[in-house]
Amino acid sequence: MNLFRFFAASSPQTPLTNEVEIDRLYRRKRLSLMMSITLGYAFYYTCRLGLSIVKKPLIDGGIFSANDLGVIGSAIFYGYAFGKLINGFLADHANIKRFFAFGLLLSAAINIIMGGVHLLWIWVLLWGLNGWFQGFGAPGSIVTLSQWFSNRERGRYYGIWNSAHSIGEGLTFVATAALVTWLGWTSGFWAPGVVCVGVAFLLFRTMEDRPSSLGLPPVAEWNRDFSAKIIVEAQDTSSLLRKQLAILLKPPIWILGLSSALMYVTRYAINSWGILYLQESKGYSLLGAGGILGLNTAAGILGCIVFGFASDKFFKARRPPVNLIYAVFEVAALTVIFFSPWGHPLVLSAAFVVYGFTLSGLMASLGGLFAIDITPKSVSGAALGFIGIFSYIGAALQERISGYWIDRGTTFIDGVRHYDFHIPILFWFSASILSALLAALLWRVKSVD
Repeated sequence: MNLFRFFAASSPQTPLTNEVEIDRLYRRKRLSLMMSITLGYAFYYTCRLGLSIVKKPLIDGGIFSANDLGVIGSAIFYGYAFGKLINGFLADHANIKRFFAFGLLLSAAINIIMGGVHLLWIWVLLWGLNGWFQGFGAPGSIVTLSQWFSNRERGRYYGIWNSAHSIGEGLTFVATAALVTWLGWTSGFWAPGVVCVGVAFLLFRTMEDRPSSLGLPPVAEWNRDFSAKIIVEAQDTSSLLRKQLAILLKPPIWILGLSSALMYVTRYAINSWGILYLQESKGYSLLGAGGILGLNTAAGILGCIVFGFASDKFFKARRPPVNLIYAVFEVAALTVIFFSPWGHPLVLSAAFVVYGFTLSGLMASLGGLFAIDITPKSVSGAALGFIGIFSYIGAALQERISGYWIDRGTTFIDGVRHYDFHIPILFWFSASILSALLAALLWRVKSVD
């Protein structure tokens, strides 16, 4: 019972009446919260992607096979899929500061443990649990955004927050890859874990719960965003649950979920197997492969921010037109990445930059922003969780299928291991095309104020 009270949303405080104080608090807290959820979620990613960096050392060292790593890798996605769904529903009721920080703390602890054990079943169990705790991050961020930022500014601030994915991936592909090169594969787990313990405690100090917990009025009222309905935050629990379950009756949400699942197939194909693909198919070293994926993620920071601003400013917060533009360039970039001949590093690097830019925007939209647009603001956590279960089941299936076919295509020539990526590449490439086609079906779907 004490645990439930610890995580329960804060009670509303006596409403403030001094407009100067209200304005000062809103401006200061919004800046602090934006920095906290963006950088905090970036560090969540460093505790999620360590396995991607150490796959080749683990295979070459005879610790696990590619098929084993596919099983382990799929565990985090299944854990995350169901964790994101259930935690998305819980986040609408929770104290967001405690919810968000506690998830990172537990994920960090699991990473520290992972560096000290080598048994397959323990890795599958721990990595699956890590997925569940990772599922505290995005719902906590989304509820923060929906409570502290109003409808007409949602796209741009969501785009800024979504850059956390790219920041976290960049930290992993560059910093963690360097540590693994110098200190061995175990550092790919314990180093992010130790850092994120400190980050989690910092988040306990820099975040806040809902505006009402400080006596502030709803953000739509403060921001004079009269296109948004002002939400009464102290809602009846059963009424809020009914609104959450009503999401399941919206066909566009199901189509969006399928589109996101297919987009996540390609996204996590690159994240999970991209290092190995560049090492084996394009001749890069670990640091070189990490560097080129670092370019990809750096471009992603700009890509998601541009997506949010462009869709808000030029298309009146309509996401489908920008989805289509981004999808066309994403498929073109993947064509170069997968089918260009060996020996053109500048062309390949440019393709990864374009891919990172466009993928990041599509992830922002299909993976959450569009769902929040077309559902009531009070159930934004549940909407994100529902899309999340589609997204990460897609990622989990990708991991399992890719690991199987990469393992099947492994051969030894003069004692040297070689990998055949032809079937996985067709799988990854086709998923992006189908995702774009499904997203196009939502062209006329309108936002909910």
